[in-house]
Amino acid sequence: MGEYSSLKASLACKCPRCGEGDLFYKGLSNLTLRDRCDHCGLDLKRNDSADGPAVFLIFILGGLLVPLALVFENLVEPPLWVHAVLWGVVALAVTIASLKPIKSMVIGIQYRHRPADWE
Repeated sequence: MGEYSSLKASLACKCPRCGEGDLFYKGLSNLTLRDRCDHCGLDLKRNDSADGPAVFLIFILGGLLVPLALVFENLVEPPLWVHAVLWGVVALAVTIASLKPIKSMVIGIQYRHRPADWE
């Protein structure tokens, strides 16, 4: 699998070996990893992404949302409750939408750079 297809498989939450089988069970917020790839049989239980995806997401969200909130404050000067509601909803939506692809990408990186851990 080439560079582009590895990235494409990660963003689609597909198996890092074959790029076909689903990594997760169905559901938008279901982060339960399958035991095996249903296409090539890769043992996915050997994966240990731990807290890496959550930490990456915290840094990404912090780097994006804090400057946006500061710019919004300086341009619009809304009441504090508007910030709480707006940025709470945005942070939750971005988290739910991106946690699976980020976790999938960490799994793909581990598969590519530590293949002995998967045998």
